[in-house]
Amino acid sequence: MRHFMALSSVLAILILQYSSVALVSSAGPPSGWKTLRGSPPVVIARGGFSGIFPDSSSLAYNLALNTSNPDVILWCDVQLTKDGNGICFPELKLDNATDISVVYQDKQKDYFVNGVSSRGWFSVDYNFKELANVSLVQGVYSRTPKFDGNKLPILHVHEVANLIKSPSTGLWLNIQHDSFFKQQNLSVEKFLQSLIHKKVPVSYISSPDVDFLKRVKSSFSPGTTSLIFRVLEQSEIEPTTNQSYGKLLKNLAQIKTFASGILVPKGYIWPVDSSLYLQPHTSLVSDAHKKKLQVFVSDLINDVPFSYNFSYDPVAECLSFFNVSDFSVDGVLSDFPVTPSAAINCFSGLGENPTKQVDTLVITKYGASGDTPACTDLAYNKAKSDGADVLDCPVQMSKDGTPFCLSSVDLLETTTVDHTNFTTRATTIQEIKNTRGIYTFSLTWDEIKTLTPSILKPYEKFRLFRNPKLQNQGKLITLSEFLSLTEGSRILIGIENAAYLAEKQNLNVITAVLDALNKTKPRSHKVMIQSTHSSVLKILDKSKFERVYKVDENIGDASETAIKDIKRFADSVVIGKKSVFPETEAFLVNATNIVAKLKSAKLRVYVETFSNEFVSQAWDYYSDASIEINSFVIGTKVNGIITDFPKTADRYRRNLCLKHGKKAPYMSPIEPGKLYRQIFELFLPPLPPPSPVLIDSNVTEAPLPSAYWLLQKGVR
Repeated sequence: MRHFMALSSVLAILILQYSSVALVSSAGPPSGWKTLRGSPPVVIARGGFSGIFPDSSSLAYNLALNTSNPDVILWCDVQLTKDGNGICFPELKLDNATDISVVYQDKQKDYFVNGVSSRGWFSVDYNFKELANVSLVQGVYSRTPKFDGNKLPILHVHEVANLIKSPSTGLWLNIQHDSFFKQQNLSVEKFLQSLIHKKVPVSYISSPDVDFLKRVKSSFSPGTTSLIFRVLEQSEIEPTTNQSYGKLLKNLAQIKTFASGILVPKGYIWPVDSSLYLQPHTSLVSDAHKKKLQVFVSDLINDVPFSYNFSYDPVAECLSFFNVSDFSVDGVLSDFPVTPSAAINCFSGLGENPTKQVDTLVITKYGASGDTPACTDLAYNKAKSDGADVLDCPVQMSKDGTPFCLSSVDLLETTTVDHTNFTTRATTIQEIKNTRGIYTFSLTWDEIKTLTPSILKPYEKFRLFRNPKLQNQGKLITLSEFLSLTEGSRILIGIENAAYLAEKQNLNVITAVLDALNKTKPRSHKVMIQSTHSSVLKILDKSKFERVYKVDENIGDASETAIKDIKRFADSVVIGKKSVFPETEAFLVNATNIVAKLKSAKLRVYVETFSNEFVSQAWDYYSDASIEINSFVIGTKVNGIITDFPKTADRYRRNLCLKHGKKAPYMSPIEPGKLYRQIFELFLPPLPPPSPVLIDSNVTEAPLPSAYWLLQKGVR
């Protein structure tokens, strides 16, 4: 965004509940939808594609039209100007998402809004022409402000309607503050009548105001325009009835008398507890459908934390509202309409064991470490059930020579060792890292296995944490235990620090790995061994292993001689995402040719690391891990992706849209640099310096220490 105890039945039940939420059961789209009308849910783009561009801007609306379903609905929050014109803008006050405080300095005013005094720049104080000098800016501070310099104008409702070219695309007008406008002697009804007179098609009108919906009901034909009751939070009071919205929802028959549907926050359907875990879904959708009310859900937003059950995967959250159990919502309101578009058309109805549409390998990063502590029995068992092809074990060595799986040689990074008496063994080893650590080779295996694993927190500075319920569960396992646990699966064994361990700690990690493999019964799948050191890979038997060379820096290219050298000791190469698509300030700027170049030399190419947390992704991927994966799998044809969330990656390669030669816009690879080029020149982030070219000297290494001589002579 974010461990099983061995043989623990309690945790087994917990992980089953955690993993089984949001499974879809239908045979696949487009038939069999459990919506009120039996048709697929509609996608409503809130303010256009407001997750990227300023809300209600032309860029936002056009991006929604270009990336979403053909029948996407454009959402417009209607505000009235002093001269009675309707504009599309997300809030009653203009100061948060425009530059009006600069254009009209010291012009803020005080008004009572719903009985509460509020100060700011209000639309009712300006004629529409006076707002021509005011530009839209990003109103959500966690989103990129780089488009604030584009001088995007505030749009009239007519202008938004004119953006719609397809008869299948609709317009949704949300009237949030009718009573406020009435107090200023302005009439929303009169404005809506002007739209009817000018034959502006409006598909939906919503409001949280019962009186407003009752008043306008006679003006609109149900077959043309649906009136939707927008339900606010449970405890908020609806002004007409003086009842809470939670109480009003208990009388759906009464709502049916003035509306044909309801729009509710997602918590009304899938409640969460105080720790952000899902509770059982309510019967609201089914109950509403029985009363012939459509149900639309709001607050599905990719770039905010949501329930841990979805592992920061917005597609998974969307799917929980479609054909789950006995219901499907009729539509989804989203700031990122591309995600529900793909969820509906590509991922719904996959069933329990859908066919893979692409052969791209899913390789784990420390097991399913996005949901469980890294390199534990729990992480590997979950990765297997999540559909991973290759399970990885970065081998570390204990003081007494036991090889085991751990993501780091420093125990401080992956265990709670800092809360034990072993803190006295902390030291600084410059050959490994510049800061103090408690290293695996400072403790015996008997000491290490007493430690409690700790889930990784790569995005802690953004306050994004991973699955707290399992943050200290599972157990650390030896390499031998890993080999037993993963029998029947393809594995990748990582070897690092081999020279240091031999020279300074008298530990032979390569021999330890090969001995463990020799003691294990023959495996049904070939073993992959990975290292950033060519000297390690050069002494391995090509006939027994797939040798994987990991490039530990971002590169923009590789010389022909370097590639030839790699071919002598490796079968595959691991590179970072930025080696494929360079970035600046989280914007993709272009694409390199490195994947094609390595593949042309008959080297398999694996790319890392794909995480679900939206802050790990460039803006171009719309805070959706599936869109990022798609751009590498379809866009550059990588052989495998390395991920800490294998469930997301495995579901991606089974999606139905991959079967089609011509990709829908929501399943087309991102064009690197397209978003960057839309930034106004003065706001452009600087281009990154060219990434280095991988050359011979980067690849060639001195032989390993004498401890490995026998291996180099062919003794395996």
